[in-house]
Amino acid sequence: MSIGTLAVIATLPIVSVFLFLVILRWPAKRAMPVSLALTIIMAMFFWQVPGNQVAAASFKGVVTALEVGVIVFGAILLLNTLKESGAIFTIRKGFMSISPDRRVQTIIVCWLFGSFLEGAAGWGAPATIVGPLLVAIGFPAMGAVMVALILQSTPVSYGAVGTPILIGVHSGLKDSPLVQSYIAEQGTTFDAYINGIGGQVALIHGVIGIFIPLFMVTMLTYFFGKNKSIAEGLAIWKFAIFAGLAFTVPYALVANLLGPEFPSLIGGLIGLAIVVPAAKKGLFIPEKTWGFEEKSNWDPSWTGSLQVDESENPKKQVSFMAAWLPYLLVAVLLVLTRVKYLPFSAWLQAFVLRFESVFGTAITVESKPLNLPGVIFIVVSLLSIFIFKMNIKDYGRAVKDSFKTIISAMAALIFAVPLVQVFINSGVNAADFTSMPLALAEGISTVFGSYWPLAAPTIGAIGAFAAGSNTVSNMMFSLFQFGVADNILAAPATIVALQAVGGAAGNMICVHNVVAASSSAGLIGKEGNLIRKTLIPMTFYVIFAGGIGYVAINGIGLNIGMIILAVVAGFIVTLIAKGQKQNRMEVKQMRKTA
Repeated sequence: MSIGTLAVIATLPIVSVFLFLVILRWPAKRAMPVSLALTIIMAMFFWQVPGNQVAAASFKGVVTALEVGVIVFGAILLLNTLKESGAIFTIRKGFMSISPDRRVQTIIVCWLFGSFLEGAAGWGAPATIVGPLLVAIGFPAMGAVMVALILQSTPVSYGAVGTPILIGVHSGLKDSPLVQSYIAEQGTTFDAYINGIGGQVALIHGVIGIFIPLFMVTMLTYFFGKNKSIAEGLAIWKFAIFAGLAFTVPYALVANLLGPEFPSLIGGLIGLAIVVPAAKKGLFIPEKTWGFEEKSNWDPSWTGSLQVDESENPKKQVSFMAAWLPYLLVAVLLVLTRVKYLPFSAWLQAFVLRFESVFGTAITVESKPLNLPGVIFIVVSLLSIFIFKMNIKDYGRAVKDSFKTIISAMAALIFAVPLVQVFINSGVNAADFTSMPLALAEGISTVFGSYWPLAAPTIGAIGAFAAGSNTVSNMMFSLFQFGVADNILAAPATIVALQAVGGAAGNMICVHNVVAASSSAGLIGKEGNLIRKTLIPMTFYVIFAGGIGYVAINGIGLNIGMIILAVVAGFIVTLIAKGQKQNRMEVKQMRKTA
């Protein structure tokens, strides 16, 4: 069978997910069981994967789904605890004091605070924290989750203290004689080579990431504003690009000077330190404040089960520092328990649940439950009882509400993640086929040939969509990308960097991130709607990255890469001009009515 035919067949699990979720608009709890069944049938009867291999892969998926469930539950519980204590009232008031403009709040909470959390936690945890927090300060749940998912892009490559690079790319390349031979010829070490790839990843992300805050706010005003206006989002272009630079410049510098552990974490912190004072002074912010309509006028599909009454006065006043203390504790504990130079990470990882040779296969299932970010969320939630002097009845209500939400979420997760594992572990088969992901990637590579740099980020994104993780995408495809680069005589480090960038962008649409973020904001059954929206920035991301990669390898000149970059630049300039025009119109209108 030709590689092209095999690649087309290998797309069926991914196509089925898109068909049911995005096109037919089924809720994930209905779509994912059907897609899982189709994937299992294809694996067993076409790929001829043994039944015990399918069962072991499914079991591994169930364990991972339970881990994701702990993260989602912890995030919801923390938010519900703050709601019951009255702390959310203070947090909402604090954001309004920085700026009442919802576009500014999106950039500060989602882009900067969310990037810091991503650098510390990973696992899709930032979206599960940021989404509910935005709902709590008055955002529609659908809009809150959308921008929280767009966050899952630029900072993801350095999430969980650099895991996608230090474990994903590292594991994908480390045992290959081809890689070792190439590195020896370059006269460098393997670790230095990995760090060099990490530095290139940051430079590519750094260019694209400048514009992601603008993407966030523009999509917010278009899909959730009264006027459905792109121009109202573009009107804040100066502040959005300023915030983009405030994060990406230190981010890229840290990645290239210090290594892959801290770019997102330090970039988020420095960005907050620069942007929050600027926002308080109104720097780069348009005169006209933008906000949502009254809740009574919202489309019913925008809201979910998580509701916070903005007009409700808290039972007791909570100080600003006390209200933010739980989130500060989360940030500090995540950093302390993930930095390898401290003993805490080793202590938490020492407790391992391990199942070897599951059902007689080579698959090993391993879980380190104490090392999950969700455990820290739960611990901080318990500490909040004492911080806010809560009574047990109020806390019990927070726990009860959180369990209701997580049960709904697990109905989708318990099928979504096993599908991923069956897809990934299909390489053990009687048909002597390569695994489904590699068959898909090899098919695409035969089509693109020397134009491969344009496609490399898309492969990373497909891997993240299928696997639910940038780290796993890098593990699956880094060596494949290296081999393609060697075949077309391109710089392997650049091609692997494009893989990592695309893998980060793919997190915006990966099903279990969407399910987790939606569930944490009380938005169940609308996952396809969200994926349709986040496909827009994801497509922008991989096309932009492909253009940068092609030019980096082939140089500046009249080539397809330069054409793509020229089109992207023209698109951005046009949008900024539109935003500037909107600003002038708003100023003129305000002066006329003054």
